[in-house]
Amino acid sequence: MECVTAPEPTGASVRLRPEIAALPPYRQGRPAPDDGYKLSSNENPHEPLPGVAEAVAATLPEINRYPDATALVLRERLAERFGVTPDEVLVGAGSVSLLAQFIAAAAGPGDEVIYSWRSFEAYPGLVTVAGATSVRVPNRPDHGHDLDAMAAAITDRTRVVIVCSPNNPTGMLVTAGEFEAFMARVPSDLLVLLDEAYIEFVRHEDSVDGRTLIGRYPNLVILRTFSKAYGLAGLRVGYAIGPEPILDAARATAIPLGVTAASTAAALASLEPAAEAELLDRVEVIARRREAVHTALLAQGWPVPGAHGNFIWLPTGEATTTVAERLFDAGLVTRAFPPEGIRISIGEPESVDTLLRILEELVPGSQERHPA
Repeated sequence: MECVTAPEPTGASVRLRPEIAALPPYRQGRPAPDDGYKLSSNENPHEPLPGVAEAVAATLPEINRYPDATALVLRERLAERFGVTPDEVLVGAGSVSLLAQFIAAAAGPGDEVIYSWRSFEAYPGLVTVAGATSVRVPNRPDHGHDLDAMAAAITDRTRVVIVCSPNNPTGMLVTAGEFEAFMARVPSDLLVLLDEAYIEFVRHEDSVDGRTLIGRYPNLVILRTFSKAYGLAGLRVGYAIGPEPILDAARATAIPLGVTAASTAAALASLEPAAEAELLDRVEVIARRREAVHTALLAQGWPVPGAHGNFIWLPTGEATTTVAERLFDAGLVTRAFPPEGIRISIGEPESVDTLLRILEELVPGSQERHPA
């Protein structure tokens, strides 16, 4: 029998887009030690409701079948809630998946996408994958969006503007007045994405709320998610509300069948009145815990900005890596963004005492105030 010898490798590599080859992959937070706490991913620390877990389990006998590609029942439920038609609702595999769809639908090579920076770390990658160019507008000194500067950055090449409120990772929100003034300066044919992944945690009466803006702007899409407040991060289900033609364009860019039957069932179960009331009670607990941590850090002397999500932003500057490692050694995994700061999710109550104890030792200038 003739022996076939495999060809020697030539050393040539597959030709890839250079901007993609150079793009760092999205980095998840590292796992927490067994006796520690994961405060790096803005997850909801509460376990799933029994009814939600039962709804997910009920889909198991049919995992050999494809799910409803349009998540119609969930879209109908959301449409009723927001006073729109089901065709004005788009469900996707988390709000980040929807962001990718809208960016791909509107922007390509030679186009620009504007967003505040620092903001959600996935934005730059999503823009690059679409072939477009990012225009990062620096945050204000208080770590909030500079909407005037963002409006001034719009050019003929701009195709998308992303506004994140509350802003991840800095926690600052955009007020309703600020957003309306911004929209008055934005061309009506420029797509604006209002990313409200943390809206349920907001307790500030002046905050922008996409629900009040539905139908007012022909170029506005609102993005929300079940990952945070509803505790379904592991199932990946988010939704968008906006004009049907824009949503149809985003539907055309979607990976088929991205929303599973399990995620749809979990979202529907979470919207049942009794379940949702319990989930929102949990959100209130997290919001109160966030306020307590924020107040304590201010009292310690940390220059923390306003906190309106389920996390705190710690502007640690050049000390970011040092502080993050110190917290890790104490069993707290956080998300560090050297050399700017650290995002700390509001997690289990047991984590708070450790967090405040360690950070009190690391307050900028504490060594001068409390010499050894």
